[in-house]
Amino acid sequence: MKKRMKFLLQYRRYRLPFRAAVRTAHGVWAEREGLMVRLEDEKGAVGFGEAAPIPWFGTETVDEAEAVLRELGSEVSEEQMAAVPEKVGCLKHALAVARAEFQVREANNKTEHLGVAALLPAGRAALGLVAGKAELGFRMFKWKVGVADAGDELAMLDDLCAALPDGAKLRLDANGAWDRRTAERWLARCTERPVEFVEQPCFGTRGADDVLRGLAEDFPTPLALDESLVGEQDIERWLGAGWRGVFVVKHVLLADPPAALARLAAAKATVVFSSALETALGARTALRAAFAWPGERRALGFGVWPLFQDARFDGPATGPFLYAQDVERINPEALWNALS
Repeated sequence: MKKRMKFLLQYRRYRLPFRAAVRTAHGVWAEREGLMVRLEDEKGAVGFGEAAPIPWFGTETVDEAEAVLRELGSEVSEEQMAAVPEKVGCLKHALAVARAEFQVREANNKTEHLGVAALLPAGRAALGLVAGKAELGFRMFKWKVGVADAGDELAMLDDLCAALPDGAKLRLDANGAWDRRTAERWLARCTERPVEFVEQPCFGTRGADDVLRGLAEDFPTPLALDESLVGEQDIERWLGAGWRGVFVVKHVLLADPPAALARLAAAKATVVFSSALETALGARTALRAAFAWPGERRALGFGVWPLFQDARFDGPATGPFLYAQDVERINPEALWNALS
C-alpha cells in the first residue's frame, strides 16, 4: 500500500500598512491583511503560498481562512488540502501554490519583459503625476474613478487625456461604483478618447451582469471584468455568456489558477494580470503566470510598488517594464522570516 505523503504546515498572519491609503469606490484601504503558509515535506523541501482575500469582492475573510488552517493542524496530506472547500478559495490557492513549489520548475533566466500600467491616484491628484511617469517611459496609465462626484470626475477626464504623452492609453477603473445611467455617460465620453477599456463600471446590484452585457453591446469602448471575477466559477459563467471584453485576473483569488488560466487560454480570452495588493510572495506566483501566458500580452496591472510601509514586502521595482529575472529574485523564505 502506497504511503500517504504528509507535510508540515505552518502559517503566519500579516497586517501591513500601506505607505499611502488607497482610495477606491469601496472606500479607503489603509492596510493589507492576509496569511502566508509554509509546507515542508518529509525530505525537508519547502514551499510557500499566500492567501490574500478581498472580502468585498466576495472572497472569504482572513479570519475564515485562518479558522480552516487551525482545523487542518500542523500536519496535512495532499487529500486534506484538496478537500479544503471552495468557499475559502484564497486559502486553497495558497496551499496549491505552496504544494506546486515541490515540483521541478525550470527557472526563467531570460530578460523577457512585459509592459506595466502606471497606477494613478483618484481625483485631481492624478494630473500632477502623469508627466513624471511619462518621462520614465510609461505609456499605459490606470486612473481610479467612481470615488468622487461623477460630474467632477468627468470634467477631469479631458484634462487627464490631454496630459498623456503621444500614443499613450488610459484605463479607467470604477470598481463597480456606477449605475447604468452614470456608466452610459462615461462610455459616451470615452468614445474617440484614448481609453483602452473601462474596468468594472457596475457591480453588486441586482441585474448588474445584464447591465454589463448591455453596455458592452451599446458602446465601442471595451469593458473589463474585475470584481465580477472572484473565482473559477465566475470565469466559466462569463465565458459561457460569450463575454468579448477583458478579463482582469487577480491570480491570488483563484483557487485553481492553472485550470482557470487554461480555460481562458482555450477560449482565446483577452486577459490582463492585475495586482490584488498582495505581498511580493503572492505577486511572484501571479507574475510567473503572466510571463507564461500564451495569449496576447497586455500591460500588467502591477504598477503598485512601492506599496507597503515595510518595503521588504514590496515586489520588484516597476518602471514601464517588468523583467522576468526580477520576479525570480523574489525570496519567499525571506518574506516568511520577515513576519517572525
